[in-house]
Amino acid sequence: MAGFFSRLKQGLSRSSARLNAVFVKRQLDDATLEELEDELIAADLGPAVAERIIEQFRQKSFGEDITPEEIRQTLAAEISRVLEPVARPFALDTTKKPHVVLVVGVNGVGKTTTIGKIAHHYHQEGKSVMMVAGDTFRAAAVEQLQIWGERTHSPVIAGKAGGDAAGLAYDGLKRATEEQADLLLVDTAGRLHNRQALMDELAKIIRVMQKFDPTAPHSVLLVLDATTGQNALEQVRVFRDLVNVSGLVVTKLDGSARGGIVVALAEQFKLPVHLVGVGEQAEDLRPFSATDYARGLVGDVPTQ
Repeated sequence: MAGFFSRLKQGLSRSSARLNAVFVKRQLDDATLEELEDELIAADLGPAVAERIIEQFRQKSFGEDITPEEIRQTLAAEISRVLEPVARPFALDTTKKPHVVLVVGVNGVGKTTTIGKIAHHYHQEGKSVMMVAGDTFRAAAVEQLQIWGERTHSPVIAGKAGGDAAGLAYDGLKRATEEQADLLLVDTAGRLHNRQALMDELAKIIRVMQKFDPTAPHSVLLVLDATTGQNALEQVRVFRDLVNVSGLVVTKLDGSARGGIVVALAEQFKLPVHLVGVGEQAEDLRPFSATDYARGLVGDVPTQ
């Protein structure tokens, strides 16, 4: 786990570097607090969280000399407090055979890769996994899933280019049920330029699957790219309106100066953050830890 934390910390270092510029021993006056608040907002923590943190400093330490360590500890504690309620690992419902997971998100956020990594994780645990290549408009997405399928010895249900994703999802669910698979992962298209078409397609996938199993899908995971910053908030709003999003996966934290966006998401939507990604390898997708994330975001914090 130390290796993953070090990569998370390295990934968030661009965010923590901006905050560290303010972390010098100085008197906590109005100018310092204003500068710190600006940097918290620039790191995409969101105005509400930034304002609350600044108010804490104002009440506790205004006018006093404060060390960088004290600032970091206060920041990390408040960020952990916001994140703790949403840090909930994804768990299979073993009463479902299969547990059906619909994976949604805009193009380019890493949905297909995320599905492959989840398949890898559960294959390693000895679970049987199937995948549905429901993004029929992108040949690359289908090929990518098929590569993950070979790696994880997991069947991939695919059809012709531009084909009916709902029909594929139905076929996948039927086969996964017949073969008593533990997990069925359904990829979807993410074309937001025509929101109505996307809404119709996602609604149809769910409707058609429910003809076979009225309880499906059992989870709807929204994949978000951390580098998009505030755009991630809008994506949650859109997909929350389209489908009943049950949890979030945040990718590409290894390349983002906007690591605070996870805090803003937690504050605003209260949706579970199940997994975070910090690289391309299968092992680089891990359960979300509020404490590790807060420590990575603000830099070195002495453990208490």
